[in-house]
Amino acid sequence: QVQLVESGGGLVLAGGSLRLSCAASGRTLSNYVMGWFRQAPGKEREFVVAIRWRGGSTYYADSVKGLFTISRDNAKNMVFLQMNSLKPEDTAVYYCAASPRWSTRWHDYDYWGQGTQVTVSS
Repeated sequence: QVQLVESGGGLVLAGGSLRLSCAASGRTLSNYVMGWFRQAPGKEREFVVAIRWRGGSTYYADSVKGLFTISRDNAKNMVFLQMNSLKPEDTAVYYCAASPRWSTRWHDYDYWGQGTQVTVSS
């Protein structure tokens, strides 16, 4: 079993930055893929970015490429999402998730955090 806990959300002005954290505990995640997803009110859950624990390769959604950066700290079992130049359309609940396979589909992720709200005001 894996437990994921996100933190770092909040209210920020457009153009500002936030750094989300995801603390993982439970079974080893060395063979897992960690993903960030987001869901705005009335919209489907959307893939943001994924990273492999082993090797650290990443894949970004086009909408956040060059603006968001994912990183991990293997020793602390944490994943981070640095979000820069935020826009009102980035407003959503952001979720950290873990999958045993490389995927951008939320259906493939087995473990989820509770989510953290990010609100970007114009």
